Amino acid sequence: MDVISFLKDKTRIPVIGAPLFTVSYPELVLAQCKAGIVGSFPALNARPEEKLDEWISMMKKELEEYKSENPEEMVAPFAVNQICHHSNNRLEHDMEVCTRHEVPIIITSLRAPKFVVDSVHSYGGAVIHDVINIRHAKKAVDEGADGLILVCAGAGGHAGTLSPFALVREVREFFDGPIALSGSISHGASVLSAQAMGADLAYIGTRFIATKEANASEGYKEMIVESSANDIMYSATFTGVNGNYLKPSVVKAGLDPDNLPYADKHDMNFGSSPGDNQKKAWKDIWGSGQGIGNLHEVPTVREAVDALVEEYEEAKSSLKERSA
Repeated sequence: MDVISFLKDKTRIPVIGAPLFTVSYPELVLAQCKAGIVGSFPALNARPEEKLDEWISMMKKELEEYKSENPEEMVAPFAVNQICHHSNNRLEHDMEVCTRHEVPIIITSLRAPKFVVDSVHSYGGAVIHDVINIRHAKKAVDEGADGLILVCAGAGGHAGTLSPFALVREVREFFDGPIALSGSISHGASVLSAQAMGADLAYIGTRFIATKEANASEGYKEMIVESSANDIMYSATFTGVNGNYLKPSVVKAGLDPDNLPYADKHDMNFGSSPGDNQKKAWKDIWGSGQGIGNLHEVPTVREAVDALVEEYEEAKSSLKERSA
């Protein structure tokens, strides 16, 4: 699938709403799609595993009905994120469900195994893989990924440390396919900046945690709008993989941000129910990107997307004026 051509006439602005663990539930994803951006969710959010089929069936039906009732609106497709880690014992089941429903876009994380790529390509879908460095990017392309998500410095949750200026240009040395850029993007001007750097799409997560439809606690949403980039810390303690988190949530959980215990990435356990330590990490320690300084309220998803579109168009106009 030509991802860019596919999305060009299906989105109001070149944005994918990132899949947010425990946050991206159907209400949020549907609101994103109806507002004109790609909505996505981790397959593992649907628990027990039988829920995944129910969620996808319901979302497909509701989006088709919405498109029929609102033919003038641009309704975007949704994507499902698959965690391709050895501990995810649901991967084969979840991919069977997604293949049966012909989910148009699968977002893969940690690996892009051939059986996932082959399954998605069998019905004409696309696989977009998230990476934090060149080695992972080249491996994903070699395994057949159709597009890449470059998770750069400042992204929420599991994130890399490379500047987008560095990673985008290095990837463009060997890959001319679709690129979505992630890292501190919460304003429409930043979406335009991502395109100027050579990316095709922006990949936005934290902006949508602080929305009314997100499956996040009010405390989580309020902490995002009350914080700034200086309140973000980078640590591997909570999952074994380095990521960005709200420092006030770490303090609130009774931990010292400057003296955190070490965690091994091999202890990650994505496929089963969380144990006590994981419950603490997932429920009490809140992920966030650095681009939160301009977020001052908790709008609906529609209001948030409308603002992104307005900011994006204003940035294009301003750039044209300065270039004249």
